[in-house]
Amino acid sequence: MGELTVSSIQTLLVANRGEIAVRVMRTAKSLGLRTVAVYSDADADAVHVREADHAERLGPAPVAESYLDAERVLDAARRSGADAVHPGYGFLSENADFARACQKAGVLFVGPTAEAIDVMGNKAEAKRRMIAAGVPCVPGYEGEDQADAAFVAAAAEIGFPVMVKAAAGGGGRGMRLVGDAADLEGALALARSEAENAFGSGELILEKAIVGPRHVEVQVFADTHGSVIHLGERDCSVQRRHQKVIEEAPSPAVDETLRAAMGSAAVEAARAIDYRGAGTVEFLLDADGRFYFLEMNTRLQVEHPVTEKITGLDLVAMQLAVAEGRPLDVEQEDVCLFGHAIEVRLYAEDPSDGFLPSTGTIELWKPATGDDLRIDAGIASGQEVSPFYDPMLAKIIAWGPTRETARRRLLRGLERTAIFGPRTNRDFLIDALGRDRFIDGQATTAFIEQEFGDEDLRAAAPGATQFAVASVLAASMEFDRAFEDAVAVSRPLGRWSSSGALWSLHRYADGDDEVEVAISPHSGGACEVLVGDESLAVRVLERGEDRALLEIAGVREEAAFRRCPPDRMHLSLAGRTWLLTDRNAAAGAAEDEAAAGGQVLAPMHGQLLEILVTAGQRVAKGDRLAVLEAMKMQHEIVAAVDGTVSEVVAEAGTQVAADSLVLSIDVEGGLPEPEGSR
Repeated sequence: MGELTVSSIQTLLVANRGEIAVRVMRTAKSLGLRTVAVYSDADADAVHVREADHAERLGPAPVAESYLDAERVLDAARRSGADAVHPGYGFLSENADFARACQKAGVLFVGPTAEAIDVMGNKAEAKRRMIAAGVPCVPGYEGEDQADAAFVAAAAEIGFPVMVKAAAGGGGRGMRLVGDAADLEGALALARSEAENAFGSGELILEKAIVGPRHVEVQVFADTHGSVIHLGERDCSVQRRHQKVIEEAPSPAVDETLRAAMGSAAVEAARAIDYRGAGTVEFLLDADGRFYFLEMNTRLQVEHPVTEKITGLDLVAMQLAVAEGRPLDVEQEDVCLFGHAIEVRLYAEDPSDGFLPSTGTIELWKPATGDDLRIDAGIASGQEVSPFYDPMLAKIIAWGPTRETARRRLLRGLERTAIFGPRTNRDFLIDALGRDRFIDGQATTAFIEQEFGDEDLRAAAPGATQFAVASVLAASMEFDRAFEDAVAVSRPLGRWSSSGALWSLHRYADGDDEVEVAISPHSGGACEVLVGDESLAVRVLERGEDRALLEIAGVREEAAFRRCPPDRMHLSLAGRTWLLTDRNAAAGAAEDEAAAGGQVLAPMHGQLLEILVTAGQRVAKGDRLAVLEAMKMQHEIVAAVDGTVSEVVAEAGTQVAADSLVLSIDVEGGLPEPEGSR
């Protein structure tokens, strides 16, 4: 596609945050546009704010008072002189009222018409339209009767398992898989509540659950001159909690014939609603090659970079051109797919704890570099990951002439990427990319469930190598600091002792146990390290501020690290990440696990929506105690023990911090004595 010269848009306000705001600004600046960022108080020093030519404060951290407040966004557009708004994805991107408000205010909305958003933003109406247009659809219920009885009757007719979905939204929110009639009413209540909180509408639909399908979507583009084209498909089958984790283009399950059929159906879907701009038609693809309409996203997708990598097109530039009323300068026969691209989403979440979102300060963000990689990120070292927004931090994309080359490049890129602070899914992504089923292109939406048991998701425990490397790096930094403070001491003599070998002792926490590490520096920079009964030779060949080249037992390894006083050492080595605690600096803080057995703590920062029990109420292990909302998802807090609620500390409707006390339970029969205490 030739270079676009934007003339009618002069100033573009990006009504979003994080990596997508930065990505949109990158294209806008390349086209000579002035860019405007908007931000909440939680994002006052965020990367997207620093990247923009101008920035406007919206309000407090909660999205309802900032990024979701259409009037505040339009006020920012007026104050900044913006003549166009790009909504990115999420927030107001699929809000028809916002699109109308932009038009009324004389500000160009970079997206489809409000009417198209209305139709496709409601899954029930969208499905009715697609059935009328002849687009294959999953059997289900999208009726106006929203009573539980209507859903129960419909589910009995459709047959279990069924999927409960919010009619007004996506991203996995307001969605529940139900395998049995007894669980349906509870799932309806949870999905309805989550949908109301996320989208302002509790309307639901039912769909027959297609077991183990692929999630394949088609990128479409339409202008205001009658042209509608598709840019091939993306495979987004690797998901957790119905949210995508790994995406690729083209799909390893789609051949030219199927691509043409799915592309044609996607184009017809867009024509049926007189679509304009970038859109994505999502399908479920079963094992027999049958595909069914799932939904249409009337915006740019998170995973659009893989399409850009294999087509050579800039989808944001195309969006801006179409928004200005210009015809597409590419026709269907001009679209060619080159090679293969794979993208991973780097989330602040803990795979070992059910992929629950994680918050905290990013101690170090050091992405890999290379011509074969693209990094879309909106984070920086020192930035706080708050509980108010989606946990996605960045995207890492690799292209290759073949799928296997793209996969290997992405794997190496992830291994060379360091992110310390909140727990992330980096190590999980490395593991997933190396699984045979993914390598063979056989991953379906059941991939994570089938491939990863609890043991697979458990955080890797540090071993002798990790303790040794952490100790040697810490000793190396301490030596450098001491040498800088010394007067008239040569570096080679810095480790000399008249009494023979010098030994330093480090103690690390290993669960409830303690690991002692003894280090003796030798000449030439090598160290003898004793970890328990194991001896290792570790040499620091090069060491920078956060990366080191090491020789460990004769093998060269690159490590990323960050020491966080007083007691923490982050370490990334051989594709795995560890957080080590130095007991020398953090003595005596262990909790009595038995005493804490009846305490129910908040698993993360968030808003406590409901308390479902009262003091004096008896509960059994597994009973629902409370509902917590964090990062746009609702999470049930359940009892881990049998007993009686002795005290409810937290209040519904309030923000709670991670690990703060919600309520206490008197454990039935008392707590067991620790083993060996008798």
